[in-house]
Amino acid sequence: MSEPATPPSGRPAAPTAPIAFLGLGHMGGPMAVNLVRAGYSVTGFDVVPAALEAAAAHGITTVSSAADAVAGAGVVLTMLPSGKHLLDAYRGTGGGPGLLAAAAPNTLFLDCSTINVEEAREAAGLAVAAGHRAVDAPVSGGVVGAEAGTLTFMVGAPAEDFTAVQPMLEVMGRRVVHCGDHGAGQAAKICNNMILGISMIAVSEAFVLGEKLGLTHEALFDVASAASGQCWALTTNCPVPGPVPASPANRNYEPGFAGALMAKDLKLALNALESTGVAAQLGPLASAIYDDFAADGGAGRDFSGIITDIRDKSAR
Repeated sequence: MSEPATPPSGRPAAPTAPIAFLGLGHMGGPMAVNLVRAGYSVTGFDVVPAALEAAAAHGITTVSSAADAVAGAGVVLTMLPSGKHLLDAYRGTGGGPGLLAAAAPNTLFLDCSTINVEEAREAAGLAVAAGHRAVDAPVSGGVVGAEAGTLTFMVGAPAEDFTAVQPMLEVMGRRVVHCGDHGAGQAAKICNNMILGISMIAVSEAFVLGEKLGLTHEALFDVASAASGQCWALTTNCPVPGPVPASPANRNYEPGFAGALMAKDLKLALNALESTGVAAQLGPLASAIYDDFAADGGAGRDFSGIITDIRDKSAR
């Protein structure tokens, strides 16, 4: 885990009641460390022993169970792999009490996982019914953003609960956007990442086409980055080495934002498209493309590595 960034000068830490942070992986770990560095009291738990060890080495108080972390917490922050994990954690499994039962009344449950919109709304409903408050705040920015404290948070919550969590989100992120009520944060994240996945495929196809037509990567980048083809997938996460030295393409596509995560997020977008009846064509196609990429060795590579798959298939 890289050393998290010190919060920018002048940004208020505004420590509140203790925070229980559940999910200390590649994203959650540095997010929790940034909270500790800003003066918050954080007690963390993760089912992976190595994640607990890394968190403890960076000053986070760690405990042996989620229930122990939640005891006495004013905020329960979750960063979990899926909506099922979140709902199981809230309800409890195997006959044991869930987080909602273990928490003190009126605890603020802040979920930063990326899950289905309906799962987010269900989780919020369970929390409110149990006498708590709920906020969904998925993130964009990847591991680099988590470490640097430059994430973007897309927040779904009543206005008063958004105000309550905003100071701690500003410690972990550069941009915090209130998107609406429960579930709106997840809706914004899903829409944004559908744009991102489609854009990366388009940029990658353009570079492979440019190669076939004799263009250098630099020439195509210099034109497209200053013309109507400009987008984040090109100018920040460029899928070829050289034009953007910080992009994962210069590190053999070490993520970054892994192909498996893009496949997951596009599947969430596909679920939303189907449930709402949107007549989309590119979103479902992008989902299928990234499913194949993740299944064929791209799961642990940066999602911009899709260009290698396009290039390989173009050589057949």
